[in-house]
Amino acid sequence: MSSPSKRREMDLMKLMMTDYKVEMINDGMQEFFVEFNGPKDSSYQGGVWRVRVELPDAYPYKSPSIGFVNKIYHPNVDEMSGSVCLDVINQTWSPMFDLVNVFEVFLPQLLLYPNPSDPLNGEAAALMMRDRNAYDQRVK
Repeated sequence: MSSPSKRREMDLMKLMMTDYKVEMINDGMQEFFVEFNGPKDSSYQGGVWRVRVELPDAYPYKSPSIGFVNKIYHPNVDEMSGSVCLDVINQTWSPMFDLVNVFEVFLPQLLLYPNPSDPLNGEAAALMMRDRNAYDQRVK
């Protein structure tokens, strides 16, 4: 077994040992769904999202592909595809990170601190900058 596949297996097992519900898509360890809860003290608190994760062959040297399956209203998430605009996943990924970081740090931070100046959902970004209360209501 090569090093990336050992690491993929180890990271996936580590994620499964947390409180996250993980559902494999097929027999391999490359694609799966994770049930993700909105972070406390955010407009997303109480929400539950199904997040699709796809691990490239070169994982952990190449970042996982992350996308929300059910709709989420957020400036940095494409409303149609669910794809996520997050520098730490898309540009600055490091093999030091693992799947638990994605769900315990990166995605909660994305929901807690949206960046309307770099939107994938222009409507959500504009509403957030124009009327934060209306944005929060739309999210809920």
